[in-house]
Amino acid sequence: MLKVGLTGGIGSGKTFVAEIMKAHGIPVFDADSEAKSLYNDPQIIAEVAAIFGDDVLEDGKVILKKISQKAFADKNLLSKLNNLIHPIVRQNFIKWAESQKSDFAVMESAIFFETGLYKMMDKMITVDAPEDVRFERIRRRNPNWSESEIRRRMASQMPQSEKCRLADFIITNDGTADVESQVLKIKSLL
Repeated sequence: MLKVGLTGGIGSGKTFVAEIMKAHGIPVFDADSEAKSLYNDPQIIAEVAAIFGDDVLEDGKVILKKISQKAFADKNLLSKLNNLIHPIVRQNFIKWAESQKSDFAVMESAIFFETGLYKMMDKMITVDAPEDVRFERIRRRNPNWSESEIRRRMASQMPQSEKCRLADFIITNDGTADVESQVLKIKSLL
């Protein structure tokens, strides 16, 4: 089975592209949702508290907003968190992909290249959109975030140009391009 990574910076429209893929029968594994589900595991909760401190917990549950604030402010903490969560997500993807009845399976994740996860993929797709379009999408989706918060989150990821350079395929999602036809063309090539 061919393993395909789907990535792009925050606000690029990865999830939108993933939904189009699903509508066309392409199996898509959402790495972000998988990672979030891990925060319900008692062992993960204990390890997260050891990394970030007990103040990221409320009633024994991980508060993702608190982790996010700390992780984006300290790259060392972000690295520790990624080293805890991403190996489990990788293993879960492999099991999931093997259960699919398709010639290829897609994993959607914002940080393929940053974490080295792309090395386990056979092909990579980057969803691209101009910075101003991405900024406005993020602002609409997160109206409580300040401009500096949005810029900080965008800057914490690999630049879009680098993600595009490393991709096998690029899907343009600037609000005017026909994304569905791009998805179908890539599907025919895989």
